Amino acid sequence: MLSVEATAIPDVKLISPKKFGDHRGFFSETYNRASFKEAGIDLEFVQDNHSLSATVGTLRGLHFQSAPFAQDKLVRVTKGRILDVAVDIRASSPTFGRHVAVELSAENWKQLLVPVGFAHGFITLEPDTEVLYKVTALYGPQNDHGIAFDDPALGIDWRIPHDRLVLSDKDRKHPRLADLPRYFG
Repeated sequence: MLSVEATAIPDVKLISPKKFGDHRGFFSETYNRASFKEAGIDLEFVQDNHSLSATVGTLRGLHFQSAPFAQDKLVRVTKGRILDVAVDIRASSPTFGRHVAVELSAENWKQLLVPVGFAHGFITLEPDTEVLYKVTALYGPQNDHGIAFDDPALGIDWRIPHDRLVLSDKDRKHPRLADLPRYFG
């Protein structure tokens, strides 16, 4: 059982799985292919990823993979809280260059479906945050790309001053959207 909510960009979905609790704790079916298909999300996930970010302000992204390793992602948080961001990089899309930013947390139990053709990134808002995400294609290092997190054309408010961000060297060097080849039509 799950509910699917629209976001400002219709192809990006906010999903809320049901959570059943009692004196022992809780149970939640976070993914069921049949339930997702019934809700109009017919994807085959092939890999699960899990990250731990120890420090508040850890920013991972904005990442995407090009064909033939382009990925849909289903993102959730099991510990802590993030601001999760999906940027439309489909050149022919009416929402090209726009983004959706949603807070995901262990408390709100929401998930974000980021489809192929979107760059994805998140910033941690609590220490020791754990993020899990399913993907529809395996990792392809030669098809791994990114966009500058601080591209002014994107207008993303990461909620934390840039001088306090924790980034990888790789994520500091991504090109701006205007300088990115058109990977998605």
